[in-house]
Amino acid sequence: MGTATPHIQPTQGILDAGKHYFPVRIYYEDTDLSGMVYHANYLRYCERARSSLLNMLGIDQRAAIEAGEGNYAVAEANMRFFAPARLDDSLTVQTECVELKAASVRLAQKVLRGEDCLVEVQVRVGFVAPNGRPRRQPDLWRAAFSEFFAKESE
Repeated sequence: MGTATPHIQPTQGILDAGKHYFPVRIYYEDTDLSGMVYHANYLRYCERARSSLLNMLGIDQRAAIEAGEGNYAVAEANMRFFAPARLDDSLTVQTECVELKAASVRLAQKVLRGEDCLVEVQVRVGFVAPNGRPRRQPDLWRAAFSEFFAKESE
């Protein structure tokens, strides 16, 4: 008789002084023929970091979707590339809230290798109803982002 396999939770990253830090390791599947990370994968890393941040702030998108309230959707994304990541690199996605409105949140994200910034991503996510139309985000969600945003200046 063997022992039960332990359930290991993936990391959520850490919150520190109004910023969220999310670790990413580069695997072979992330790279293209040149051995560098394929450009679209940086968006995936940033999306994972944003999802992790929402979880850490107590924002349950799945429950909101299942309750028919709505969810966040990317309304705008801009990327600027500085240097490539490569196989086996350990990266960190840094996320901070730069603008909070009734129906949207604007976030600044950086993909870092140590102190070096490889990619900057500016993203605006809007809260949308199940029919896809914009609507005010839940008050508790705004409060969570407001508190996170306030810690940046502490």
